[in-house]
Amino acid sequence: MDACSAVEKELDRVVTKFTGIRDHAIKVFDLAFSDVENIRQIFLDDPEAKLTENQVEIIKTVLNRTKSKLQGISSDHRELHGTVSKVGKVIDRNFVSDFSATTRTDFLQDKSNVELLNKIIAQHYYRQGMDDVAQELLSESELPQSISQEIFESERSYATIYKIWEAILARNLEPALDWVSQYSNELKSKNSSLEFKLHRLVFMQILSRGVEAQGEAISYARKNFSNLIDRFEKEIQNLMGTLIYLPVGIENSPYKHLTSQDMWTEASYIFLKDACNTHGINKDSPLSIVVNAGCTALPALLSIKQVMLSRKVLGVWKQRDELPIDIELDAEYRYHSIFACPILRQQTFEDNPPMKLACGHVISRNAWSQLSHGPMLKCPYCPLEQSPDEAKYIYF
Repeated sequence: MDACSAVEKELDRVVTKFTGIRDHAIKVFDLAFSDVENIRQIFLDDPEAKLTENQVEIIKTVLNRTKSKLQGISSDHRELHGTVSKVGKVIDRNFVSDFSATTRTDFLQDKSNVELLNKIIAQHYYRQGMDDVAQELLSESELPQSISQEIFESERSYATIYKIWEAILARNLEPALDWVSQYSNELKSKNSSLEFKLHRLVFMQILSRGVEAQGEAISYARKNFSNLIDRFEKEIQNLMGTLIYLPVGIENSPYKHLTSQDMWTEASYIFLKDACNTHGINKDSPLSIVVNAGCTALPALLSIKQVMLSRKVLGVWKQRDELPIDIELDAEYRYHSIFACPILRQQTFEDNPPMKLACGHVISRNAWSQLSHGPMLKCPYCPLEQSPDEAKYIYF
């Protein structure tokens, strides 16, 4: 944020200077045009007459003054170039342009990694409805036909969801309501609010036609809100309150928020989330997740890499298949349980899984190995002694 603020400050300085030069130039040009018009008028008054010495002197003065003013504008313009060039220097000073320090190009030497990269890019294109681009990518990357078909099948459901999501944003609720009707049982089991929010939008669409649509709105409410009254009683009461303000317009009432674009944005987001959960797919493409997580991690990685360079410990970076520091990602990017060993204070992984002791306490396998001495193991959290063989692996 500090880097962005520094660049923004420099841009504001450029804009301020440009505005001042522009306003000054307009005044100079207006004055020059006025002077030239006065000279032109002298010739128009008497085209055949000879200019007097006084008139010649006036013309010379006007021309010299105009030339001087225009040279001043040209000089100001050159100074502006210098100010603009400083913006680039500020950007270079505050942003890192070379990210090679945090890259591991050796990963792309592995054919399986390149194949995985092509797959997630193709998945992203399928999700955006760009099937032709995805198919061309899969063809040029020479992935096996079975993998290409697998990707296409896995993204077909999302493509349908994406089209319905776009329809909601375009204020066309019919596809979404058809989908809700098809998966109503699954939505009820998850206590989803999607059905109510969609019917609320339809109800407000009907009311937007004015007082003459009041009867239709009431009929729609009786038909579609009756099975939702137990969960959304207060919200439905608020909707019925909008009927009182139809003569003056709902946009002039305490319920004007129900007509805002936020209602449509909220419904589209809930649909995307619930539909993806129902079909067992992620609402974000793998490519967008990787990019967003990478942008979050990049500043911290650049900082730690500089420290490692200064202390000449880069070997640690290259020898590990995990990042040298913890990166805090948003909760939406966490897809598996995380267990940290309370003894070694390390996160467990495939080669160092968590293990439950006979007493019920859980530690990592590395800690279990260090605590095991002969036939007995003493739990570090309670006085119970037990056999190391009694420990069991835990799978989250």
